[in-house]
Amino acid sequence: MRILLIDDDAELTAMLSEYLRTEGFDCTVALNGEAGVEAALSGGFDAVLLDVMLPRLGGIEVLRRLRAESAVPVLMLTAKGDNVDRVLGLEMGADDYIPKPCYPRELVARLRAVFRRSGGRDPGPGGDLSFGALTLSPGRRSAAWRDTPLDLTVSEFNILECLLIAGERASSKDELSERALGRRRQPYDRSIDVHVSNLRHKLAAASGDGLGIETLRGYGYRLQAMP
Repeated sequence: MRILLIDDDAELTAMLSEYLRTEGFDCTVALNGEAGVEAALSGGFDAVLLDVMLPRLGGIEVLRRLRAESAVPVLMLTAKGDNVDRVLGLEMGADDYIPKPCYPRELVARLRAVFRRSGGRDPGPGGDLSFGALTLSPGRRSAAWRDTPLDLTVSEFNILECLLIAGERASSKDELSERALGRRRQPYDRSIDVHVSNLRHKLAAASGDGLGIETLRGYGYRLQAMP
């Protein structure tokens, strides 16, 4: 698994790179946002670790440029307790976040979870999944509304897959966090809400409001064919 680490803290990147390599990752470092964008868009990376606080070209702008051209999984490194940056990053398409200072073992666990989620799942005996004109192929990691492909992040794809599998049954936020994000939902964690909001916009743009995601207040979500 090839990792691109974009962070201007040379001491931290040296430590994390060494640790990641001992865990079997191939780690490349970019010490500023411009170099990070160029490297990430060159392809060949399985995931990007992106610091929010970068000089000149900040992490949020780096993420915006990446998401304009790439669906590579992105984990944001955010200042501890900085919920604004976390929510903004998720709204712009980040797949997960981890607060700094980060514990290397937790970072590796998050990376492996993202890698598993982006590598496809066993589609089961039914193969592809569908809901009206929406089709999703877990094996090919692709989704489309009629003939229009949906450009989804790893987390958005996994949430949509969970909702399709659930069918008319509502999926709780706790269930979606564990199955789609690979981690237990914490108190006041808005990650699922933000990913669902992004997914709603993409489904509406593709389906012309023919498909929506119903909110069950205080519980979770389910797919809904719009009248």
